[in-house]
Amino acid sequence: MAQMKRFFTVCTPERQHRITFTIHSLLCIIESEVMNLSNIKLITDSTADLSGELLKKYDIDVVPLYVEFPGKSYFDGVDLQTEEMYREVQSRKCLPKTAAASPGAFFELFEHYLKLGKTILYLGIGSKFSATLQSAMTAKKMLESESIYLLDSLNLSSGSGLLLLKAAEMIRANITIETIVSTLETLVPKVRSQFVIDTLEYLYKGGRLNALSTLMGTMLRIKPIIKVREGVMAVGKKGRGSTRNGIDLMLEELFSIKNDVDLDFCMITHSLAHEEALYMKDKIQSQMSFKHIYETPAGCVISSHCGKGTIGVLYIMK
Repeated sequence: MAQMKRFFTVCTPERQHRITFTIHSLLCIIESEVMNLSNIKLITDSTADLSGELLKKYDIDVVPLYVEFPGKSYFDGVDLQTEEMYREVQSRKCLPKTAAASPGAFFELFEHYLKLGKTILYLGIGSKFSATLQSAMTAKKMLESESIYLLDSLNLSSGSGLLLLKAAEMIRANITIETIVSTLETLVPKVRSQFVIDTLEYLYKGGRLNALSTLMGTMLRIKPIIKVREGVMAVGKKGRGSTRNGIDLMLEELFSIKNDVDLDFCMITHSLAHEEALYMKDKIQSQMSFKHIYETPAGCVISSHCGKGTIGVLYIMK
């Protein structure tokens, strides 16, 4: 060990970076292989907004939702990424429509893992936001399998992602599927998801805000905070001026209840707002001691409804 430390010290910074990256990659592969040894297979959909690295680390498969422009349909996160979607919006002058994942997509994936002898746990976008869970239920009924477990997150974006990470940790600890499902059911109402909206354009174009409210909100530079509670979205406090003012309002609320927050995971999820994500992460680390703070990108489906610059903080209460 001492020899390894001396070797690392004399390496150039560039070589140190390559060695660190290689070690990190190997650890991710090992962790993924450990998950592969489990009899439980985690499946989600593309709205969970987990990074590719997290999906690989925890061996989570993704069923994509649809993103549809006139005359063209895409799989969210497969053949259309968020930046590309915004370019399409700009060139077409219209927002895409989104559609639930199909029962057929779930059937195919479920059948594959059942043949491998796996017990399946699907957890994705809440039933009040999308018909995707209904599609998964249809596939389960078609397969007539008792080895498929479906859970309604009553949430969206990395709100459901948080539950997936909790499930993954329990799988690693060799906890039974029945206990995992019952534990997750108690956690569902404890998830806190909130986002500050940078532009009202997408809420207006998507029919969620009328023209007058949009005009007044834009003139007053209002940055509404959208919260998910009990499976539905509601408007919370409203920041004014810059998005950062809205971020500070969200963090102020988080810090006021920090003694009641589960410190395993915190998600910072955003639609092309990396700089603000770094600001938020620094603020959180200065006040709280989460074991893991993950910055994750919002996919096309979530971004198409909230717009560029949206950023959220998501966590679980004790």
